[in-house]
Amino acid sequence: MHEAPDDSIICYYHVPPLPTDRPPYRPPFDVTPRALSLSIDIMMMVGRYEGMMSPQPQPKLRRANQIRTVVGSLAIEGNTLSLEQATAVLDNKRVIGPAREIKEIQNAIATYARAAAFNPGKEKHLLDAHRGLTAGLVKDAGRYRERAVGIFAGSRVTHVAPPAARVGALVRQVLAFVDADKDVHPLVRSAVAHYELEFIHPFSDGNGRVGRLWQHVVLLHAHPLFALIPVESVIHARQQEYYRVLGECDKAGQSSRFIEFSLSTIRDGLADFLNHLRPEPVTMDSRIELARAAFAHRDFSRKDYLARFPTLSTATASRDLRFGVDSKILDKVGDRSLARYRFRRKS
Repeated sequence: MHEAPDDSIICYYHVPPLPTDRPPYRPPFDVTPRALSLSIDIMMMVGRYEGMMSPQPQPKLRRANQIRTVVGSLAIEGNTLSLEQATAVLDNKRVIGPAREIKEIQNAIATYARAAAFNPGKEKHLLDAHRGLTAGLVKDAGRYRERAVGIFAGSRVTHVAPPAARVGALVRQVLAFVDADKDVHPLVRSAVAHYELEFIHPFSDGNGRVGRLWQHVVLLHAHPLFALIPVESVIHARQQEYYRVLGECDKAGQSSRFIEFSLSTIRDGLADFLNHLRPEPVTMDSRIELARAAFAHRDFSRKDYLARFPTLSTATASRDLRFGVDSKILDKVGDRSLARYRFRRKS
């Protein structure tokens, strides 16, 4: 739950109509000049990363950032376990601490590990994510709330969430927007999804965790680099601003200010990651794995492979692909310049 500014009483400002046959619903927001500038900054940094031929970070940095993501999100909700304790949980070591907080860490580690498999537009996947985050912690894990809820500042109600009867329909509208509105950049869609899930408050508990996770899922579908960026840790460091901006948007009835805040946390997390990135040497094996991440199970040509590695010679690209075929990593159809390749599924 979040607290709104002390001088505001917040109720329903933008609860949309139930779904109809009209064009898809778009939550209320504006892409402000600041949001546009932040988006450009982020994409330039993504381009910088790609210009380095998408290097994989040192395993120690990658692991540390994954833990920071989990600990940051849970710390916002009051979990007191440290990075060291969370790392011990990941390593299946004995940890002394509140059983509930240890369970929260275990759940979050397991659920974030599956984040790339979630479809950001599927309601079933959102419910599965909530079940993963709250299993063993709440009785209705993976199910929408059945009662009215309010958010309090002390003894005063500051936000009244939409009625329980409308939660499912409202969530489906938001997910449809995330999945289908390609006119809106995925960076912006990720922030809107985060805010709208907080506003709807679809679950009896765990709404903050789900909102932050779902933004992470949307970002992963935009670029795999975001799997390595501990945005949740940045939000935790700016927790009071996070609460304040959520309250301001509730009061305004639209999420423009939250989009700005959210994009700034993504930019700051990405900048920190790039500053600490010490890429491992790029080898034939690592190029093959980077290509697997880029092409997944789609067909591609040698020209497509060269486009991923612009400094590579044609002869080296041919050797890479021949190695992939000989090692049974790749299937090949056709010959010479007309050849098409596809990665085999890992057993």
